[in-house]
Parts: sequence; C-alpha cells; structure tokens
Amino acid sequence: MTLSTPARHLLYLSPCWVGKTHDYRMFQGEVPPAQPWFERFRLRVDLGFLGIATDYVCKEILIPHKKPRKQELTPVQKAENKVLASQRIVVEHAHAGLKRYRILADRLRMHNFVLYDIVLGVCAGLWNFYLSC
Repeated sequence: MTLSTPARHLLYLSPCWVGKTHDYRMFQGEVPPAQPWFERFRLRVDLGFLGIATDYVCKEILIPHKKPRKQELTPVQKAENKVLASQRIVVEHAHAGLKRYRILADRLRMHNFVLYDIVLGVCAGLWNFYLSC
C-alpha cells in the first residue's frame, strides 16, 4: 500500500504482505477504521475500496462508478470515471517510479522480507530525491 501526493512523491509505503491479500484488507490492517485518519483529506481510490465510505470518515471520497450487472454505465458516469482516472494516474506514475528501480518489476530471490522492505524504502527515497532535483 502506498500513499502519494499529486506531485508523485511517495509519503508512505506499507510493509510487504505475503500471499494473496485484497487491497482493502491490507488498507484496513495498516490504517484501522476506528481512528479519524482522513477526516481532513480527499481520497482518490479505485474500485477495490468499495466499502471505504462506510468504514472511514473522510472529507471527500472519490471512487469510480461500478458497472451494474447486465447493464451499462450512463454517459455521465463514464465521463465521471474518466475524470477520476485522469486524476488517479499520478498514483500509477508514483508506482512506475518504484518500478524504475526494478524492485517491483522483477522477481527477486530475496527471502528476507525485512530486508526487502528496507530496499523498497531506499528505492522510494531515491524516487522522491529524483523528483526534488
């Protein structure tokens, strides 16, 4: 899990999770819903976080519309989804900055997950340094 700014700076990297874990479960494990983490912030999330509006108090939650079963989205909903996707792309660009150091793109033979988290943090620091230059 990462938190990033619109300027693509990485603010937070969670420790790595082993195995298949849903994004929203990881989010709940890292940021417990009982505390007011985001009451002053606007969150942009993808469709993997559908329950976030009921679990967390936020200033504003921007989540795309999900296509109903056996139906299509209206043109207005499609336009809103396109606007949200154009805003969320900066998060993907921040992830691409980590992939630039090949830490997420390649299979590593590193079995020590503590060391992997440290190396991932160093790569995030290098990415943030690259953006500041």
